[in-house]
Parts: sequence; C-alpha cells; structure tokens
Amino acid sequence: MLYHLLVPLSDQFGIFNVFQYTTFRTGGAIMTALFVSLFFGPRIIDLLRARQSAGQPIREEGPESHLLTKKGTPTMGGFLILFGVLVGTLLWADLTNQYVWAVLLVIVGFGFVGFVDDYLKVTKRSSDGISGRIKLISQFLFAFAAIVWIQSIMGPELGQALAVPFIKDLLINLTWFGFILFAMLVIVGASNAVNLTDGLDGLAIVPIMIAVSSFALIAYLTSNELFANYLQINFVRGTDELVILCGAIVGAGLGFLWFNAPPAMVFMGDTGSLSLGGAVGAISVATKHELVLVIIGGLFVLEAVSVIVQVASYKLTGKRVFRMAPIHHHFEQMGWSEPTIVIRFWIIAVVLALIGLTTLKLR
Repeated sequence: MLYHLLVPLSDQFGIFNVFQYTTFRTGGAIMTALFVSLFFGPRIIDLLRARQSAGQPIREEGPESHLLTKKGTPTMGGFLILFGVLVGTLLWADLTNQYVWAVLLVIVGFGFVGFVDDYLKVTKRSSDGISGRIKLISQFLFAFAAIVWIQSIMGPELGQALAVPFIKDLLINLTWFGFILFAMLVIVGASNAVNLTDGLDGLAIVPIMIAVSSFALIAYLTSNELFANYLQINFVRGTDELVILCGAIVGAGLGFLWFNAPPAMVFMGDTGSLSLGGAVGAISVATKHELVLVIIGGLFVLEAVSVIVQVASYKLTGKRVFRMAPIHHHFEQMGWSEPTIVIRFWIIAVVLALIGLTTLKLR
C-alpha cells in the first residue's frame, strides 16, 4: 500500500525514493509484523485463553510429561503470525505483483484449513480435528490454484520445468500437468512436515524463520538478472517482492517466539504450522528452487521421514525404529531436556540452510 501511495510522490519529495528499494521495504515489513505481533499478542492470547478453557488437547500417545507441562496452553497462536504477515505484506509490498498474491493464497488457504482443524480439536476437546483425507484434499486444492497462478505468471518455459541444483542450465520439462503434481507435493509436503515438527516450545518457528530468510535471499537473487547470470541460476522476474513477504514472516515469527519461548504461553497450532510450511513450499516453487528446499528445510524432512519410517516399520515388522516419532520425541524419551532438543535442532537448521545456500554458487 505504501509503495503505491508514496513512490508516485518521489518526484516532489526525494525522501520517498527509498520506497522503491526492496531492502528498505523488507525492513519495514519485518518491523511492522514484529510490532503487530508484540502489540496484539497479549490481547489475542487472552482471547484464546478465554475461549479455550481447557487449552490445546494433548495427545495421549505423546510423551507423558506433556500432559502435565503443556496441558491448558491455548492453541491457534498461528492466527497471531498470520495477522502480522498480512499487515506487514499488504502495507509494504507492491500489490500488483502476482507472486505475492499467489503465496498469500497458500498462506490464507492453508491457515484456514489449520484454523478449522484447531477449532474442532478445541470444541470437541479431542486431539482429533478434521479427518486426514479432508485436510489433504483441501490443501491440494489451494496448492493447485496457487501453482496454476504461478505458472501463468512464468510462462510455459519456466512454469513447467524443474531446475536441478549444482547443475547449471539444466531444466527438466515435466509438462504442465506433471509439474503441477510435483509442485503440489512440494507445497503440501512442506506444510505437513512443519506441522509434524511443531511439537516443542519454539521448535518449529525458528527453523521456519531460518528457511524463510534463506529463500528471501534466493528470491532476491533470482529476480536480479545480473546476479542470476553470474550465479548461473534461473532468472525469474518479479520474485523480489517475495522478499518483503518473507520479511513479514520473519518479523511475525520473532513476535510469536516472544510468547512461544519455553514455557510457551501459546502454541501456533495447525493454523500456523500448515500455513507457514505451505508458504515456504510455494516460495520455493516461485523461485524455481524446489529441490533446494529439501536441503534448507532438511530438519522438517527429517521429522517427516522419521514418522514415515516408524509407521512403515511397525506395520511391516511390528517393531519401532524410534522410541517415539516424530524424532524430537525420540530424544525426549532418551532423557534430553526440551530446551536441549530445541536449541540443537535450531543449530541443525542453520547448518542445513548454509549448505542449501551453497547450491547458488556450486554449479
């Protein structure tokens, strides 16, 4: 909004020239989303606590310690994050940029699915919300709409192609339908992987901010033809505005972390985890770095794989590979304290992000 209001005035007032710079507006989006989260956080948490007298239902099959330490903590804190992201993005981004709206579609759509799931859990006082089938169908529908939108912006050459990291100038044509199927798996897979990771105070939000920050850099470089040619990555015009959206996610995430730090005053719930995971997946599709997401978001991949391995092993052999899945619960059962697990997982997320960013140059 500010971009459209103030940039036309830059001829008369030179100071408004700064609104043409992505970096300046990204800083504005970070600070705006952070302020919104910190200012409205206590009010939203009080409202959620009043509406959720019993707090988030804790899964009985989870660690026993959670029944004591986390019972009664309100959920749906993801609404606070989404509010900050929307305000920060809509205030500072160029709203004519279609990539911004396509990613916002995923954020709002997945957030809505997560909100309904959280609401049913709270009202039914059960850890079961929407059925898994309905949840997945809803996610795939929102992902499909966003991908078709992104393809229409890119055109057929990039919109149907898969870029391979470490190899320059290699684009694999998956065809229109083939790329849609692949991209839907990326977005929905990322969404649910983040959802599985969100099991300890502060565990999911920091790796999300790390991954989003990495993709902010990627979005900036892919939209600059000079940098893209130098790094030999695909030039995608217009993705620089996604940097502002990424900044809004980081700012809102920092604000949320203030209240989610151990011991958490609020959980993000599916409202936050599904939408943020979907956002990272959608940004990776828009920047043509879908496979790099597997590296940068490797922590989320590890959490998801641990669940898949655990379920497959138990069904096939009757034995469990881990003491409990997702894998962060395995370490809890081994006697690691919650802060130790969370901080070590943050370190892993940083290392994986740095490895993922090396793919920009190693080609």
